[in-house]
Amino acid sequence: MGAIKSKQYKKTPQVLLMGLDAAGKSTLLYRQQRGVVMETSPTVGFNVATVELNKKTSLTVWDVGGQGTMRPNWKYYLEGCKVLVFVVDSSDRARMGEAQKALKKILSNEHLKGVPLMVLANKKDLPNSPTVREVSTLLELDSYTDRVWEIQACSALKGLGLQQAFLSIAKLMHKA
Repeated sequence: MGAIKSKQYKKTPQVLLMGLDAAGKSTLLYRQQRGVVMETSPTVGFNVATVELNKKTSLTVWDVGGQGTMRPNWKYYLEGCKVLVFVVDSSDRARMGEAQKALKKILSNEHLKGVPLMVLANKKDLPNSPTVREVSTLLELDSYTDRVWEIQACSALKGLGLQQAFLSIAKLMHKA
């Protein structure tokens, strides 16, 4: 038998993409990965994609379904997470309280202790969307003093702010 040659594969960091259903998580992920808007349907389970940011940096992103029935399963995806990206539909003020509670619950998990948080206020292209500061207040982000966090506005449909957001996510990994 011949010798088996093994290549040294660089393991890409694990990023979790979570948020309520219809926040635009899958649209955002595929827009960033493929550069185009793809038809998506509600995620049952999860999607995994590698996002190449530049020649030296890529991220393995797990997009986990956000329906109410899926949220109890979020805890099974947390081990090994390097950055949590929580996506909110910034145009849906009626669900901000629900998003705030879901975020608080997931951040209380021991596997996320000290893990950096990126909040993406998606759908900023829609009329009457609150400002990033308002979204931050509604989600009570200032209460998370035990971790590094950022919030950025974006639009998955238009591609606005996505590249900057993912570059910031990569930088957050180095602050952990």
